[in-house]
Amino acid sequence: MGYEDFVKGLEGVLAAQSSICFIDGAAGRLTYRGIDIHVLAEHSTFEETAYFLLFGHLPKQAELDAFTKQLQAEREVPTEIYTLLRTLPPTATPMEVLRTATSALSAYDPDGPDNSDEANVRKGIRLIARMTTLTTAYDRIRRGLEPVKPDPSLSMAESFLYGLTGEKPHPSSARVFDVCLILHADHELNASTFAARVIASTLSDMYAAITGAIGALAGSLHGGANQRVLEMLLEIGELDKVEAYVDNLFANKKKIMGFGHRVYRTMDPRATVLRKFAKQLGEDVGNTKWYEMAERIEQLAFARKKLYPNVDFFSAPVFYTLNIPVDLFTPIFACSRISGWVAHTLEQLRDNRLIRPLALYTGPEQAEYIPISER
Repeated sequence: MGYEDFVKGLEGVLAAQSSICFIDGAAGRLTYRGIDIHVLAEHSTFEETAYFLLFGHLPKQAELDAFTKQLQAEREVPTEIYTLLRTLPPTATPMEVLRTATSALSAYDPDGPDNSDEANVRKGIRLIARMTTLTTAYDRIRRGLEPVKPDPSLSMAESFLYGLTGEKPHPSSARVFDVCLILHADHELNASTFAARVIASTLSDMYAAITGAIGALAGSLHGGANQRVLEMLLEIGELDKVEAYVDNLFANKKKIMGFGHRVYRTMDPRATVLRKFAKQLGEDVGNTKWYEMAERIEQLAFARKKLYPNVDFFSAPVFYTLNIPVDLFTPIFACSRISGWVAHTLEQLRDNRLIRPLALYTGPEQAEYIPISER
């Protein structure tokens, strides 16, 4: 490949080999290690999916039980991390806090600077276990409440919802949230995963790779879209105002939040699952307003512009109906995608080559240096 092959944003460029995730954008198909995402959403759990991503095979019951117990045992964070969370200003966003606290965790990891494969697996499992604790603990601290001590008997999905309220969630709510975690667990070489792999390729540590991934996820073109979808729904306010709002966006050549995707050219397969859950949750709590508004936007976007919703679009009403604060939508993404980040970091390190692309230089060929006194 020469300089004439420059592709802005690396769109369509093959930058890694991976056995973790496959996307068929034309067919709207997503698989984790060969298993269709719809199959996993129907039959699996987040813990089983995380094991599958990390270790490359579906676990036997004993393997899953041991892995689940390990996650549960590692869920608590050092007291110094709670102190850190309390010292951060109330103006800090949850993603800023998550990035900072994740980096700080590295100083307390018992494996320290050990960068062996075995140590990185242990570090990765600790990170998966603690992401929900960091997110929910800070949410309670900023509201003037004490963090809820993690309950080692709960699943990852249950633990997150429990950590927000101190009350164990209804099984149906926990299952919906569990499926949301599965759907967001990995998505091939997205920006945050690529960031993690680039950092890992330098032989930096697991925490550096994950901290970098969180930083990338926080960007408005990556993980922040689901929050902006909900903010859009709140701005519209009522079902009968949807059509005028959408038409106004199109008239002013603006985008609808939660539509379109760099890879998919048809319906995002994760969106079909979330659409069903958005409707189900609304019916369960007796408030289908947000689902109905989202459904109407979907209808209009397709009728006007043949646009398809992505995973962010229907995750917004799902999370809102679960009474999750809007600015925690992106940290939830991190709580799920951490499993994919860890899997990709391990894969990169096991067959590593420093990722060092070229840049197409567009500056002057030769410039004269002028002394400062003469400028």
